[in-house]
Amino acid sequence: MTAPLLLASNRGPVSFEEDGLGGLAPRRGGGGLVSAVAGASAVGDAHWVCAALSEADRAALRQGRVPAGVQMLDIDPVTFDRAYNRVANATLWFVAHLLFDTATAPVFTSRTQREWSAYRAYGEAFTDALAAAAAPGAAVLVQDYHLALTPRQLRARRPDLRIGHFSHTPWAPPEYFCLLPDDVAREVLLGMLGADAVGFHSARWADAFARCCVEVLGAAWTQGALTFEGRTTRLGVHPLGIDAVELRTRAAEPDVQGRLPLLRELVGDRQLLLRIDRTELSKNIVRGIEAYRELLRERPQWRRRVVHLVLAYPSRHDLPEYRSYTGEVQRIAREVNEEFAEDGWLPLHLEVRDDYPRSLAAYELADVLLVNPLRDGMNLVAKEGPVLSEKGVSLVLSRQAGAADELGDDAHLVNPYDVAQTAQALHEALSTPADVRLARCSRLADAARAMPPAQWLQAQLSALPAAPAGS
Repeated sequence: MTAPLLLASNRGPVSFEEDGLGGLAPRRGGGGLVSAVAGASAVGDAHWVCAALSEADRAALRQGRVPAGVQMLDIDPVTFDRAYNRVANATLWFVAHLLFDTATAPVFTSRTQREWSAYRAYGEAFTDALAAAAAPGAAVLVQDYHLALTPRQLRARRPDLRIGHFSHTPWAPPEYFCLLPDDVAREVLLGMLGADAVGFHSARWADAFARCCVEVLGAAWTQGALTFEGRTTRLGVHPLGIDAVELRTRAAEPDVQGRLPLLRELVGDRQLLLRIDRTELSKNIVRGIEAYRELLRERPQWRRRVVHLVLAYPSRHDLPEYRSYTGEVQRIAREVNEEFAEDGWLPLHLEVRDDYPRSLAAYELADVLLVNPLRDGMNLVAKEGPVLSEKGVSLVLSRQAGAADELGDDAHLVNPYDVAQTAQALHEALSTPADVRLARCSRLADAARAMPPAQWLQAQLSALPAAPAGS
């Protein structure tokens, strides 16, 4: 049976874990991309192709536990490790977020070609599955940097298909993108230009991609489109928003509401400064905690009057850079508490664990939400907080987050590298009168839900050529 709409992403809508009793327990796939693309059900039946990310996923695949409509690929573990860890996450992700310390990294050697061959093979595995499952003239929406080569690969196999690619990360300007080996840089851009339409969360990222295509490939860039070798690819900007009804419904569930009493006890009569992030280098957690320390040092009137809750989700701990960064977050959190803690007041609470219900509950109580990434394609935390806030939350937001395009007018924008400026913004956010905070939060919530996932996905579909007659 073939499908008229297909979705492709590294992480799928379901994952599995051992239940401790010898069985497997399904859970919703994590990450903002899954939350976004899950809106596919609102635009019709979709066939979702994803990768098995763990041994539990592979076991579920062998046991036939993967739900209908989801095709989970069991890719060779060595190929997966080289493609996912070494290329996608340790190279392309670092380039997109401008994270390399260029005095020492990256270093490309003969091993690079072996890893890049694995990345190419990873894309081909998705291409095989998509080509086999797609109905004539079907729409295929490929998601993110893990699958940059898939549009061109699929175009060669199935020229009848209507193909889109969406990048959930930022895009690097040409001078940084060209840290990649010349042949790799060209292949990434050519891979994405195999799509009929490419999309980004921000016009800044779309502009950077277009400039890379012009400088690296010599493509022609006219307003809204790139032309290369006789093919034209449309550029689109589709800033993902929040499904406010779904989010509020989930927040009303007992497991979320049951977290509130302990959180209220933790906060007491103080203001709650909240951050919710994965422990990724781009999220800038360390400088955020440094800014809180500077706030307490330079403005001692806030001591005992504020509690900083840092909910940090473990991320990519198979990469040494991420393990080291998590340790650095824990170290600086200890330092803040050692310097400022008093009887009855622990100034900072750091929780390095995955607890989505606790995060939703914390949104409801927060007075200030700190979102200060070094660079972010969008950042849904900045949008979820205002939607769930009970009393109006002040948002301190990095101007390098894609979300700043929409939320900047009512947020306290900061340079994510400037700890002193961020500390000042925290002071201003904590000092904002309740009526002003509530009005700003209301406008933030309106902006956050402007393009909910179903509408966002529909915008990607609308950017594709019309389906052939009779398909």
